[in-house]
Parts: sequence; C-alpha cells; structure tokens
Amino acid sequence: MELDPLVLSRIQFAFVVSFHAIFPVFTIGLASYIALLQGLFFKTQNPAWDRLALFWTKVFAVVFGMGVVSGVVMSFQFGTNWSNFSLAASNFIGPVLSYEVVTAFFLEAAFLGILLFGRGKVPQGIHLMAATIVAIGTFISAFWILSANSWMHTPAGVELIDNRFHVTSWREAIFNPSFPYRFSHMAIASFITGGFVVAGVSSWFLLRGRDPEANRRALSMCLWLLLFLTPLQAVVGDFHGVNTLEYQPTKVAAIEGHWETATNVPLLLFALPDQEAQENRFAVGIPNLASLILTHSIDGEIPGISEAPPEEQPPVMIVFWAFRVMVGIGLLMIATAFTGLILRRKGRIYESRLFLKTLVGMISLPFIAVLAGWIVTESGRAPWLVYGIMSHADGITPSLTGWMALFTLIGYVLVYAVIFYAGVYYLTRVVRNGMLPEHEHASVDRDADRPKRPLSAAHTPFDDDVDPVRS
Repeated sequence: MELDPLVLSRIQFAFVVSFHAIFPVFTIGLASYIALLQGLFFKTQNPAWDRLALFWTKVFAVVFGMGVVSGVVMSFQFGTNWSNFSLAASNFIGPVLSYEVVTAFFLEAAFLGILLFGRGKVPQGIHLMAATIVAIGTFISAFWILSANSWMHTPAGVELIDNRFHVTSWREAIFNPSFPYRFSHMAIASFITGGFVVAGVSSWFLLRGRDPEANRRALSMCLWLLLFLTPLQAVVGDFHGVNTLEYQPTKVAAIEGHWETATNVPLLLFALPDQEAQENRFAVGIPNLASLILTHSIDGEIPGISEAPPEEQPPVMIVFWAFRVMVGIGLLMIATAFTGLILRRKGRIYESRLFLKTLVGMISLPFIAVLAGWIVTESGRAPWLVYGIMSHADGITPSLTGWMALFTLIGYVLVYAVIFYAGVYYLTRVVRNGMLPEHEHASVDRDADRPKRPLSAAHTPFDDDVDPVRS
C-alpha cells in the first residue's frame, strides 16, 4: 500500500494547527477582558467586577493550559516533516520565532503566575499590572506568529540564494504586504470570539437566575463590544480581500469560484466547483457584486483560476465553501449584535429568553468561523509553502516515508483527543460551578496553599462533584 508522505504531512500539520488555533484565539480576547475587569475593580472596588475576574481567570487557566500543551509540538513538525523548508527559511523563521519566545513567552511566564495565584497575596495594583502585561504578551505572541505566516503568503525583504532565503530587509520581511490586514483581522476575531463566549456563558447563567447582577454587567459589556467589532471585522475583511487580490489573485479566484478572467463578475451564493472541468455546476449568484466588492467598481476585472496552471491551483471546492461558512457566520454574528441593540432600547435585553438562548447556542460559532478562515487562507495558498517560490513538495523532508507520517498523524490524533476531552470536561465543570458566592469570594486564596501548576488556578479538582446548588 503506497502512502503519500506529502499528503499525510499536510493533513497532520493542518490538524495540529487547527486544533491549537481555537485556544489562542480565545485566550487573546479573554486576557484583555480579564485585565479590563481587574481595572474596573481597582477603580470602583465593586466586588461584582472582582468575582467576574476570578471566574474568567479560572476559565483562562484551563484554556491557556490546553493551548500550551497542544502548541508545543507544532514546532517539532518543521524538523520532522518539513526539514527542507526549515533549512531554506531558517534565516527568517528562526529569528522570528525566537523573538516571540523572548518578547512574549518570557513576559507571560513572569506575570502569569501573579495573575493566576497572586489574588489576595499581592497589592491590587500589582495584580492589575500582571493581568495587563499578560494581555499585552498574548498580542505580542500573535504579532510574531502572524508575521511569519504572512511572510509565507506574501514574501518580502528576502532573496533566494542556493535554496536559502537571505534577509535583505527585516522591516520589509516582518511587515510584509499582507501582515497588517491579517494581524488586524485575527486580533478582531479574537475579541469577537471572547465576546461571544462570555456573552453566551453569561446568558446561560441568567437563564438559570444565577448571579444576575454580575452576569448582566458581563453581558451588557460584551454586546456593546460586539456591536462595534462585528461590522468592523467585515470592513477589515474587505481590505484584506483587496490586498489578497493584488498579491494572491488565484486564491481570490478560488474563493469566488471564478474560472475565467472577466469583468462584471457575479457573487456566487451557491455553486459546486468542478476543478477537473474548470467550471461550476448549479451556480446561483448576484450579478456584478463580486467585481464591486473586490475592485470597488461594478465592471472591475477579476482574474480567473485558469490563469494558473492546473498543478498550481488550490483545491477550489474547499476554499470556496470554507469562505462561505466564515462569511455566513460573520453575518449571523452582526445580526445578533444588532438584535441586542434593539432589545436594549426596548428594555428587554435580559428578559428575552429566546435571545439569551440564541447567545448560548452561538458560543461555538466564532471558533468554527476562525477555523473556516484558516482553511481559506492556508488551502488557498496551495500548492505553495512560500507563495510563488517554494512548493509543499519542495519543502518536505526527503527521507520521510508515508508510514512514518501516518504513524505520527495517528499519534497526534489520539493524544489530542485525550487532551480535548479532558480539557472540555474540566472546563465544563468550572463553568457549571460558576462564580463563588460573595461570602466565599471575600477570602479566596488568602489562606490557601500555594498551587504548583496552572490548572490548579481553576480551583476545581477532577474528583470533586459539581456543586448541585450552583448547577
């Protein structure tokens, strides 16, 4: 039985990255929310803000731990499965990843312990500072990771000599043409994800009549945030699309399911792209709208997929539908945010059980949208590792066999399944227990033993039963 190591390596990396991505996209936004809550408590001394901050710090501890465990193995794959790429791009990728460690990981490592375990043990101002620095550290980490990934899409500031990339301008390489748009898009997505999770969990508590004062505050804050950020994300996405049309026209053509270069291109709402025949089946679209969105002109020209040779075309069906999943969820999130505004004006934002149940049901949708967006981005780049310069086939480890790739892929799937089950199980128990009652919260951690691991900050051991009163 012949196994293609290239296909299996791509599946493996896609699986590991997709699994890991759902954690930082949540913790980036959640860290900033916790810092805001700590700031509000520091200023007002209202215990509701502190109780919210403690609860969401517990959630952060669990998700952060899952993110670290799932992400630590990603860098190994560069050496095991993509050694040719690692060697060729080491002059840029190596320093950038080390900058992330020095500027972000060290920063988080120094202050994460204070955030998780310093409540009641350090002055409030120091605890607030720790929360703020951890939030900043998450953005610094995202900065370097997205810079490296964006460079693979729009390489700049380098020259290829003897199959090695040599940096000619660090400024151009780090701030490559697609980086500002991709970083902005991802940063906003992180806030939106955190906002919908907090809003959904707060709604779940309100439906059960638990901690109404604190959860009403949390829900109100998140809905104001989402009302601003969800339409802003559409605007940033438009700028990102225009940038992608300039530097990766084949990806945009695949997103639109557009095969031949033409003007007055319709926006396809539904189609079944047939890559072998280079055409769409059962296409339904809105005339001229794709040209208007991408070129800001109703008769603008959009390149077709057929401009690229068949071996350089991305998997159109995957890119086409993943993009529509992302956009569809985005439109639903915008509609939900504006529905919240309408209900707020009518004074029914906390009483509408249908709206609260909708928010609970939408907790998972931002994660699906983020994964769909990453599928569009990475599948749309295929078959290139470094766009237009190095292909996946050029970057794979020469000695890697199909059975070796299959063995590690199965191993990752099994290990990550255990991590995911344990993490979700533990996280569910933390959420079901909810916030501590005020009389317990007043003395939390002041007389407790010093914990020695991040997950112990959640204060919810696996073998403890969930408090039936709080459930």
